[in-house]
Amino acid sequence: MADETEAGKGRPTPSRKEAEAARKKQMKTPMTRKEQAKRDRAVREEIRVKQRDALKTGDERYLPAREQGPVRRFVRDYVDRRRNFAEYLLPFLVILLVLFAVAGNISDQATTVLTAFVYPFLIVGTILDEVILVRGLKRELRERFGPDNVKGSTSYAVLRSTQLRRFRLPKPQVKRGETLGTHYR
Repeated sequence: MADETEAGKGRPTPSRKEAEAARKKQMKTPMTRKEQAKRDRAVREEIRVKQRDALKTGDERYLPAREQGPVRRFVRDYVDRRRNFAEYLLPFLVILLVLFAVAGNISDQATTVLTAFVYPFLIVGTILDEVILVRGLKRELRERFGPDNVKGSTSYAVLRSTQLRRFRLPKPQVKRGETLGTHYR
C-alpha cells in the first residue's frame, strides 16, 4: 500500500534543523548594497532557469504567470492539436521572396502572377484559418470554462498558432489530431 502522506509534495519534509538554518539564512541581511544586489540577481537567475526549464518540459509549477492556469493550458492544447495555416506563413513568405527575386530577373509576367494570385492566397488562407480557429476556440472555452474566460485567450491562441510547432514555448503536450480530454479544471 502506498504512503499517502507524500502525495502531491514531491519532496521530503525538511528537518527542524534544516528549516531553521534556511530561515536564518534568509533573514540574514547582507552587509553592503553590492552584496544585496548580488543576492537578488542570484534569486532572479534561479527563477529564470526554472521558468526556462518549465517552458521546455511543460511543468505547470514554474511556468511564467502568463502561461499558467487551466484556460491557457487548454488554449495551448487546442492550438497544438491542429494544423494551422498561419504557422507555415513565414516559410511561405520566405519562399515567395526568393521567387520574386528569381522571377523578377526572368519576366514581368511571373512577378505579376506571384503578386496577383499567390500572395493574396496566402493572406486570405491565413485569415480564414484564424477565423475558424478563433470561432471554435471561443465555443469550446464557453462550454468548458464559462463566458468570462474567452477574453485574452483568443489573442493568445492566434499568436501561438503563427509560430512553427517546433519553436513554440511551452512545448506542445498533445499530438496533432489528438482529441482533448476533460482534465483542464
